[in-house]
Amino acid sequence: MVKVVKLGIKRPVMGPLLPDPEKREVKYTFVSSDDHLLEPPHTFEGRMPRKFEDQAPRVIETEEGHQVWMFEDTPYFQIGFMCVAGRAKEDFRMEPSRYEEVRAGCYDIDERIKDMDLGGIWASVNFPSGVTGFAGHLFSEAKDQELGLACVRAWNDWLFEEWHGAYPDRIIPLGITLLSDPEQGAAEIRRNAARGFTAVTLPEQPHRLGLPPIFNDYWDPIIRACAETGTVLNLHVGAAGFVPLPPEAPQLELGATMFEALALSACAEWLWSTYPAKYPDLKIAMSEGGIGWVAMLMDRLDNIMSRSGYGQGWPDSKNSPSDVLRRNFWFTALEDKSTIGTRYRIGVENILFESDYPHGDGTWPDTQEVMEDVLGDLPVEEIRMISHENAAHLYRHPLPKVCLP
Repeated sequence: MVKVVKLGIKRPVMGPLLPDPEKREVKYTFVSSDDHLLEPPHTFEGRMPRKFEDQAPRVIETEEGHQVWMFEDTPYFQIGFMCVAGRAKEDFRMEPSRYEEVRAGCYDIDERIKDMDLGGIWASVNFPSGVTGFAGHLFSEAKDQELGLACVRAWNDWLFEEWHGAYPDRIIPLGITLLSDPEQGAAEIRRNAARGFTAVTLPEQPHRLGLPPIFNDYWDPIIRACAETGTVLNLHVGAAGFVPLPPEAPQLELGATMFEALALSACAEWLWSTYPAKYPDLKIAMSEGGIGWVAMLMDRLDNIMSRSGYGQGWPDSKNSPSDVLRRNFWFTALEDKSTIGTRYRIGVENILFESDYPHGDGTWPDTQEVMEDVLGDLPVEEIRMISHENAAHLYRHPLPKVCLP
């Protein structure tokens, strides 16, 4: 590690990682539609064009002992971004600042598979965390846009070759793309789809990151590329930032409480962007958004189309907004025990489940127990759909020869 100037940010005092948990009994074949990874320090090594080798993102060490990603002379304190799995609950409010302070399953694929086996996770969609930003948007903000595109491509190469390639039946390949140039972004989606990627992530509310709003045809090349290649568009709640909070509010507590409100607003925006109506084959997954608000949104949509008359701008004369919501959107449950009863209104085929490893909201290693609590009383065919069949169909991902229940 190369020492840099003192940044004046004190390292948190954290306890040691807990011992490995006991392996959980597998009652359900489970495909998690939302988990996260932490890029290892070597992510970009050997994957950048020669002229950018010295400018690639790299992990450096500060005088205070933080390990941080450095990109274009800017430090990003995201080494352990919410990677709290395997830590004591009292440490959940503090971000790990070094790789040895997080479980190796966050950044080492062999260890990740071991953790998946411990928690009963057959396959997993993994979102970026470190220098990329949640939706890979930081590379799109690069001062040198050619460098930014090179980083996007290198990250995707690492994900496909090392993370997915080592265990192709266990990791669903989700990529990032360039957001600052939609034509190049679309080309990257097509490049990835041609070699087996089935998903890409974008910020759920791009206008909050200084990009054009989703209502602008700026996004048309990227959306068209997703629709034409069958690439699932994953909109992770919080990728564009958390809900604006009033002054003096308890930031963590209120921000976490309002998380699903972000999913509601983002989903409504994407629906009324008319992209789902324009591209019937477009597939959108609302990642970590929950399902508690979906039936309510459908009721409201039906109201404004029939009673109030506020929906006259809807462009599809054959399919209502709620019809398109059921055709084009999928929703991920983390727990949602009190609202699983709305599944017929939502569409059982539209509901996915997640573990959110290794974040504080996550259910690992007790995911199987949580699933039993939420889904255990449902008909077997519905349990199978929500636990693994819907996700396998959406992401075109293989399942084991024998599935439970």
